[in-house]
Amino acid sequence: MRPLLKLLLITLPLALVGVGFLAFVVTNRPPPARIALAERAYAVRVITPTARDVIPEVTGFGLVSPARNFEAIPQVAGTAVYVNPDLQKGEILPADTVLFHLSQTDFTLAIAEANANIRAAEARLAELSVTRQNLTAALEIEQATLALKERDLTRAETLFSGGTVSQTALDQAQSALLAQRQKVLNVKSSLSLLPTQHTAQTEQIAAFRAGLDTARLNLGRTELSLPFAARVATVAVEEGQFVRAGTTAAVLDGVDAAEVLAQVSIAEIPALLQSSDVSTTNLAFDPGAMTHSVRQMGLNAVVRLVLGAETLEWPASVDRISDVIDQKSGTLGIIVRVDNAYASAQPGKRPPLTKGMFVEVILQASPLRGIVLPRAALRDGHVLTATPENRLQRIAVDTLLVQQDIAVIKDILPAGTRYLLSIPSPVIEGMLLEVTEDLEMAAQLAGQEPPQ
Repeated sequence: MRPLLKLLLITLPLALVGVGFLAFVVTNRPPPARIALAERAYAVRVITPTARDVIPEVTGFGLVSPARNFEAIPQVAGTAVYVNPDLQKGEILPADTVLFHLSQTDFTLAIAEANANIRAAEARLAELSVTRQNLTAALEIEQATLALKERDLTRAETLFSGGTVSQTALDQAQSALLAQRQKVLNVKSSLSLLPTQHTAQTEQIAAFRAGLDTARLNLGRTELSLPFAARVATVAVEEGQFVRAGTTAAVLDGVDAAEVLAQVSIAEIPALLQSSDVSTTNLAFDPGAMTHSVRQMGLNAVVRLVLGAETLEWPASVDRISDVIDQKSGTLGIIVRVDNAYASAQPGKRPPLTKGMFVEVILQASPLRGIVLPRAALRDGHVLTATPENRLQRIAVDTLLVQQDIAVIKDILPAGTRYLLSIPSPVIEGMLLEVTEDLEMAAQLAGQEPPQ
């Protein structure tokens, strides 16, 4: 009985009091405070660049080679009786230097033989003139004799008609006339052949004189000289050695100018053409047209050689375009020329631009003026800017140049436009931005030292 009394008299009243107090508290408690939603600002980096000039440039690499070389190839055969002692590999020889002499004996004899043949032919020609005179005189005699034979035949016929002479005498007169006519015909035939013989002899003399000229020309070819200043690359002739015609006795590289065949990506060529009026249509497929176009552009070129911590440079000029495109690497060969490759050399300080050096070639076009941004700030032909109210704005721009890590766009936006360097994700037009000026990047893009 006691547990029931405890439940009714103690526990139940206490529970009712607790429920009542809780209801009172809940009923009289103030409502929870409402928190207003605020717009979130995205932190971005921006720069405020100004338009400046940017030089489009393309870099390629290649080996140095002489602009021209000379192969000492004799046109005649003979024994080398003299070889220039300075004809040694690595030596630099001035222009008009005699490299070697070949024996002249054979050609001297050929000249003497040609002269003898000419004199013999001229004597034969003179003999033909005398023969003409003799045959002309003989023809006159034979024709006079023929006239006598004709008169004898006429008398014999008259006497035969009168019965004074026999038939035998008449036949003898006729036979004598025919024999005389044969003699006259033979003389005339000999005379008619003289012009042909004279012409043949004249042509023979011309042939002998041509042989004489050839022998004299070959005599001059026994001496081989250097047409321009050059450096000896290879030597394959020694004194006393028999040299065959058409064999290479020595190879010399010109020192007045050098060339570099720089391999440049075809995809980078249009960057050089942006600052000119040259059309890029089909240039990649027509190296000849590209050569003409590149020459019209007036490109500047610099050849650079890195030697440890030192970098040497040579001014160069774009000369021509290679005739083939490397299908594997997709590169095009651009040949640049460096004049006075040896003249600027300084012993111990500046080496000459020598064959076989691996160098860097920088091609530069006329400057382009525009806004310079990091390449990553340009997306699908658009840039992101911050409005004066720090709102994001996406604007289409004209791209003038994309080069290495930068992009140059046309300066069409108002001065003071702020360009975003960091791209928020996702990009929402009009979104609120928390803007921070990146002074270091701005100075770097402007080509200046960053502020301290």
